[in-house]
Amino acid sequence: MTFYHQPILSDIKALYSKPISPKRFEEYLAMLQGDTKDDMALPIVGFNPMAKDHVLEKIAELESLGAEDLITDVLAQVNESIQAQSIDPITVVINVADDLMGAWTNHYTTDYDSKFKLGAFVSRKFCVPHFWTSELYSVELIESRVRSYVFRMQYLLNHAAPVTLAEHVDQEVYVARHARLHSEIDQVELDSISRFYNQHRDSDDYSLIFNFFYGDEASSSLGYRTYGIGDITGFQYAIYLSSKIGLI
Repeated sequence: MTFYHQPILSDIKALYSKPISPKRFEEYLAMLQGDTKDDMALPIVGFNPMAKDHVLEKIAELESLGAEDLITDVLAQVNESIQAQSIDPITVVINVADDLMGAWTNHYTTDYDSKFKLGAFVSRKFCVPHFWTSELYSVELIESRVRSYVFRMQYLLNHAAPVTLAEHVDQEVYVARHARLHSEIDQVELDSISRFYNQHRDSDDYSLIFNFFYGDEASSSLGYRTYGIGDITGFQYAIYLSSKIGLI
């Protein structure tokens, strides 16, 4: 497979520069569906078609950092590292999700879906790194985010979508290992989350898995059951586990 970048920011900026109206929504749908009939030709579902000016400001922030050139460079490095072939190309399109003023975008559930519910993207060979309007962007963030989503896509092209807690963690360990992510975990917190994981690793309970990765505060905000997961969540735990496994 080969990952290649499809720039999108200028097109979205042009769309957002138009007045919020049904016509703008129709233009968004035309971009999304292309020549298909009620399908996805361009993966821009993370963008809010009715976004306000603050999203334009975040797009400008990405552009000022040279985000799309950075993405192209990251993909060239990844393609070289995995000895990519030109067959079976994967299109990488970043999305900027509005978790500040986007009424239909909850940060936690959207983030979960963007990492674990990727069947529609996998089948269409789309990789969709998500950025958030609540974030302060940097070169390091852009490179790490894109690299993580690319290796997540690579994993899911070769594995079934995760169902159990252990399968979710296996995916994120793979991502953390290949994207070379780093995180510090206090030993007491490590012992606590390790016990929880070992006790529930075979669970397929969505609320439990969600809580493991996003913590009590996120779960409580959505009315989900909480299990005592604090600041150290499943993502940090997966990064810790990845540090104990060599690259293969």
